[in-house]
Amino acid sequence: MTLAAMWEARAVEGRGGELHRWALETAVPALRGSAGLERTEVFTAAGDRVLLITWWTAEPGPVPDPPAELLSRPVHRWSFTSSHLE
Repeated sequence: MTLAAMWEARAVEGRGGELHRWALETAVPALRGSAGLERTEVFTAAGDRVLLITWWTAEPGPVPDPPAELLSRPVHRWSFTSSHLE
């Protein structure tokens, strides 16, 4: 069974680059070595948003929260179970 954990944050306007850097320099390293972690991807999107998707063979590990001053709203988190792969 593979689980996907999605973490999405929206930065204060104009601070998307800082949030992206934080994800790469803090969040991703915090997950490295976690039991069951298979893969990690970081995306950016319009509106100063950053998305982190991780794939797991065990219960997903927690992603730390970014500094509050970077966020325009609370972080969103979802977990999904893979049901089909081609």
